[in-house]
Amino acid sequence: MKKLSLISLGILASLQLTKAQVISSKKWADLFSYNGVIAMKEDNGKIIAATENGIFYYTISTGEITKLSKANGLHNVGITAFDYNPQTKLGLIGYSDGSMDVITPQDIKYVVDIPIAAGYNGDKKINHISITGDKAAISVGYGVSIFDMKKKEFGDSSFFITGGVYQASNEATIFGNKVFSVTNNGLKSHEMNTTFPVYSTWTTEIPGVFKHIDSESEMVFSTATTAYIYNNGTPMQLPTVFGNIRDVVITPSTIVVTDNRIYTYGINGVTQNAVSLGEECNTAITSAGGKILGGTVFSGIKDESNSTYKPSGPYFNTAYNLNLFDNNQMLVSSGGRVDNFNGPAVNAKKPGFYYFNGTEWIYPSYFINNPASVNILDAIISPLNSNEVFYTNYTMFDQGVYRMKYNAASKDFEFVKYYNLGAKPFYKRPAGFATDPQNNLFVSFGFDDGNPSIGIYDKAADDFILKKLVLASESTQKPVFHENMLWIPLPRSNNFWTYDYKNPTNLSDDSDYIMGEANGFVEGTLSVAFDKSGDAWIGAYNGLKVLQNAASEIKTPSPKPEPIIIEQNGLGEELFRDAAILQIAVDEGDHKWVSVDGGGVYYLSSDGQRTIQHFTKENSPLPTNSVTDIKIDKKTGKVYFVTYNGIVTYQGDVADVTSNFGNVLVYPNPVVYSNFKGKVTIKGLAEKTNIRIVDAAGNVVHSAVARGGYYEWDLNNQKGTRVASGIYFVLMTNEDGSDKATAKIGVVN
Repeated sequence: MKKLSLISLGILASLQLTKAQVISSKKWADLFSYNGVIAMKEDNGKIIAATENGIFYYTISTGEITKLSKANGLHNVGITAFDYNPQTKLGLIGYSDGSMDVITPQDIKYVVDIPIAAGYNGDKKINHISITGDKAAISVGYGVSIFDMKKKEFGDSSFFITGGVYQASNEATIFGNKVFSVTNNGLKSHEMNTTFPVYSTWTTEIPGVFKHIDSESEMVFSTATTAYIYNNGTPMQLPTVFGNIRDVVITPSTIVVTDNRIYTYGINGVTQNAVSLGEECNTAITSAGGKILGGTVFSGIKDESNSTYKPSGPYFNTAYNLNLFDNNQMLVSSGGRVDNFNGPAVNAKKPGFYYFNGTEWIYPSYFINNPASVNILDAIISPLNSNEVFYTNYTMFDQGVYRMKYNAASKDFEFVKYYNLGAKPFYKRPAGFATDPQNNLFVSFGFDDGNPSIGIYDKAADDFILKKLVLASESTQKPVFHENMLWIPLPRSNNFWTYDYKNPTNLSDDSDYIMGEANGFVEGTLSVAFDKSGDAWIGAYNGLKVLQNAASEIKTPSPKPEPIIIEQNGLGEELFRDAAILQIAVDEGDHKWVSVDGGGVYYLSSDGQRTIQHFTKENSPLPTNSVTDIKIDKKTGKVYFVTYNGIVTYQGDVADVTSNFGNVLVYPNPVVYSNFKGKVTIKGLAEKTNIRIVDAAGNVVHSAVARGGYYEWDLNNQKGTRVASGIYFVLMTNEDGSDKATAKIGVVN
């Protein structure tokens, strides 16, 4: 798939703000999964657990659970290692790209990269972190680095080199005056009081293939099947033969080995207990009260009574598409496509879909250990039965439409029917659904013998009738319903398909309208959305085009979608030229949210001429710069950003905009210059609002016309200088003067 190139998109650079945007964490939230716990530590009755996209805190005595992620403080996603020192209250998070977060009681510091050996081009993933006092041993693909927790900087590093090959450290720990590392070539050690950048200066304590290590008053380490206490250089084997050790942890009083069961031993190696939590665990600890807690793969933290503890979230983080429904319900599809929208994205976990019933996340047991191919691109609640879900399985061998029924009592889904529709290997892969006001259900298919097609659900026959488009265009996108027609991007051809189905039970009266190279589409089309004027905003591999008055224009002999031209220094340039537009959404204020592959999300004015915000993974909680879906809750203004690395939400300022005023809110208020130097937001406005801002004496200091339900005032007067400290009154009327609103703003300079 084509990624954003800033070289070919000079216009984008000019649209960005000149300074890095400061995003208020209060507007952001995550919908991450907190199931796969990879590491845990206890601090005075509070368990701190690390998962793929965040950490969470579980207070044993109260059951309180809080979380920390990129939405409210962390700087990255893809956590691969974690440790915490209860004595110093310092924690360290390691990520898959080699970056780290240092967590202190005061702040979170981002460490962009570990210094590595010259010439090392391998994986930078942080394998393991072990904190001892104020030092942390960081295990990575080239060996071990030592990080000073107080200074927040690296010291000298070890680069295990054997014959020019870097030797990975699986895990490492500092014990006494040495750092110990378990590798596939033995248990290695080196004194801490000297530099150790050379492999030859390391000592092989014990030959073998070792996986895990930890230390406290003693040091323990293991292979995949055997665990040892170090015992002053003479390893003492623990009295158990294991199947596949996942982790070893030592506390002041206990050794914990996680295998298919959780085994506990005294510091002297005497067996204490062995319990099974009924599912796979990555790690385990014993709490100060002696309670065994497992860090599970699928259920967060779990105790011996099978009680689970974790923040609310979907089963996995992988997400591709999200649909919102009444009563705060959500369906998240976890599939994907690769190779220019040709093949399905293969995910070994085969996640399926996740369902939020308005209060909690439900995961269908149908997808657990399912032997079939699973790659779901879309899932919707049936327009005919609110207890049923249809989903599209976009695979090469088990492709088709599936129907399942939700059982509220068991909080699970039951398989109902599979619609194969004559599919054979590789062909008739369903992409996405659309519905119309008459509750008709449609599904788009790609690779129908080299053509795209639309399936129309026949209620009486409980089957889909296929309408094939005779056009060499194999792949399709999810259809969008507008003005009694289906609008369907075609990624693997230079075309865009509009299907006027008229009567869905009669295919003979249908009309097809195709826009292609003659209409400006020289590469595949990817997305489409409609604004309040009825204009179609169409995203393609090579940019964005707008078809004005689309429902009428598409029926003309030569419809003319046009790019948006931005003037820069007297020259016109095309907005998003040569960028792949993954998704477009329109909010209640008619503003446009545009996802650019590799370029994050742009929030544009209604005409596309002004960039209001530009969110990227560098300046916001977005997990990645390729957002596959954007959905907006028009009642609340909340915006959902869907990515392969998880979902985050942003509380927008525009919600349920009408010709009259809603709940007018001003923030921040009062405005204290020492605390806030940005613009004041006024939201809850009418679609078109006349604004006058006056001082306490009644003098007009600012006037404007706001469109789209909100307005931002820069606190400048009519002359362009900042207003004085005082109370200011905002007087507002809607377009025809039939509704009025007022507000007060306090300014402290």
